[in-house]
Amino acid sequence: MDALVYQIALSLLPGIGSIRTRSILAHVGSPEKFFTESSGILEKIPGVGAHPATNTQRRKALETAKKEYEFVKNNNIRTAWFLDEDYPLRLKQCEDAPVIIYIRGDTDLDTAKIISIVGTRHATSYGTGACKKIIEQLAAFFPDLLVVSGLAYGIDVCAHKAALKNGLKTVAVLGHGLHMIYPAVHRQVAREIVGQGALVTEFATSQIPDKGNFIARNRVIAGLADATLVVESGIKGGALITADLANSYNRDVFALPGRTSDTWSQGCNQLIKRNQAALIESGKDIAYLMGWETSPLPKKEVQKALFVNLNEEEKKLIGILREHGELSVDQVAILANIPVSKASSMLLNLEFSGLITLLPGNIYRYLT
Repeated sequence: MDALVYQIALSLLPGIGSIRTRSILAHVGSPEKFFTESSGILEKIPGVGAHPATNTQRRKALETAKKEYEFVKNNNIRTAWFLDEDYPLRLKQCEDAPVIIYIRGDTDLDTAKIISIVGTRHATSYGTGACKKIIEQLAAFFPDLLVVSGLAYGIDVCAHKAALKNGLKTVAVLGHGLHMIYPAVHRQVAREIVGQGALVTEFATSQIPDKGNFIARNRVIAGLADATLVVESGIKGGALITADLANSYNRDVFALPGRTSDTWSQGCNQLIKRNQAALIESGKDIAYLMGWETSPLPKKEVQKALFVNLNEEEKKLIGILREHGELSVDQVAILANIPVSKASSMLLNLEFSGLITLLPGNIYRYLT
């Protein structure tokens, strides 16, 4: 029988978990030995007990593992056992990392720079706009950057889409097997991710996707990356769990600040206030705090014809930035005599058009 069958079977045994599995292997030597050893001997291993060691439980696990093995082989899925050389190095450093992961797609999980970006499912325009902007800036600095998230509603899927749009590799860590996509509405995004990154999970197709799975996958999101960025979060939520795990792994944690009155910024503000995350406002802030060397943002070629497509208000904002140089959103709004919210939205569109750029401190500059 293939060694992979025994590896899958060991990961499927109920009540053991990744830490206990490591203890078991330290005693028996290999997954295969666990399934051929007598129940009496296995029951004496600390942390095993009688239930997982019974012949019935082991036989059931092997039968299920054989089906999973066929699914893996028939669907071009890669596996990585925690002792394999191709198991992600960053994840291997986490003591509670999964003993096996399933990978659909072809991307290097040991690439030089990896960042996890997470946040609330109830993302606001402020959060999604900042997420897109930060990823665009990071892509300009580091075209080889890998973006990791969880394919959930809100900030997660925004991060994946922004990475894809900017030509970055992206990895979605799932809370279920690779036979399905949840939420189903993100199937098309998942297909694009497979072509420009990978889907990763620790769960076999036989395991029911419940709430606990999605909490467990947060440690993989945190463990795969050099740093975790929380874009938006309520006072409680999965993003804060991911940040806490990243801190426990001695990884950098960043958070985007928001107004104290905003529900979905309370978690980020709390992380910053408690020194559990560094405050960032841009991709350049992240690069600086990570010590990643950057070169100046490449000047985008902007054809004069583009200006013809601007409306009068946008032309006015361009004129203000040309005349005054670097300005904050508030300053632009005052000089243009428009609400700050409207100025912010217009400036974001102009930035995406390549006409202006955002500097640290939320300062805008016209690109000459």
